[in-house]
Amino acid sequence: MCTTCGCGDTELVPVELHEKILAGNDRTAAHNRAHFREAGVLALNLMGSPGSGKTAVLEATARLLPGLRLGAVSADLATDNDARRLERAGIPARAITTGQACHLDAAMVHRSLHGFPWQALDLFFIENVGNLVCPAIYDLGQEANVVALSVTEGEDKPLKYPVMFQKADLVLLTKADLLPHLDVEVDRIRDALARVLPDPRVLLLSARTGEGMEAWRDWIEARRARVPAKLRLPLAGHVHGG
Repeated sequence: MCTTCGCGDTELVPVELHEKILAGNDRTAAHNRAHFREAGVLALNLMGSPGSGKTAVLEATARLLPGLRLGAVSADLATDNDARRLERAGIPARAITTGQACHLDAAMVHRSLHGFPWQALDLFFIENVGNLVCPAIYDLGQEANVVALSVTEGEDKPLKYPVMFQKADLVLLTKADLLPHLDVEVDRIRDALARVLPDPRVLLLSARTGEGMEAWRDWIEARRARVPAKLRLPLAGHVHGG
């Protein structure tokens, strides 16, 4: 059971609050976002189920964008396996081990920036804990949310977990190379997404074969074009970096 957000805990009771329960998180997220924007770094929050292919997408992205400086933090409850995979793929990475927390929060991301050369990057990925529930409600300071949804997960996941997909700026339908072996219709997944998203942005891709990766690259470049050019100026009174 998540000890941070209390998801599914039947012992919880409603209480009256005079401040949003996530107000502290939102302040830290705004602080993170200011850092990223000041440095001209595009920060993307990559979410999805365990096994949805998040790390594989990042590995393939490193091969796809050799001219960009990529970096990442990778969250898991108990291991640094994914961060080590990213390092082997040439992506400087730092592991965030969350223990019993089923999501990242802005403070965890903020702490991970200390001693990490993120200011020298063009693109910074926050690989969230594998979960389709809790990560959706936490702002981390990212510019956009990307949700990886594997075609192996079935056609109704957007209907079962609508909040996650409502928060998505882009949905990556991963593991497209497995479609010939599955009883899954991509159109039905798209229909489910359309029921929870007014204008779903969806890319079908395979990190293994490269299918759809050029469209992913184009989406990243379009988002990067919205980020101010690097100023290389530290925020007053607060400096991160190596």
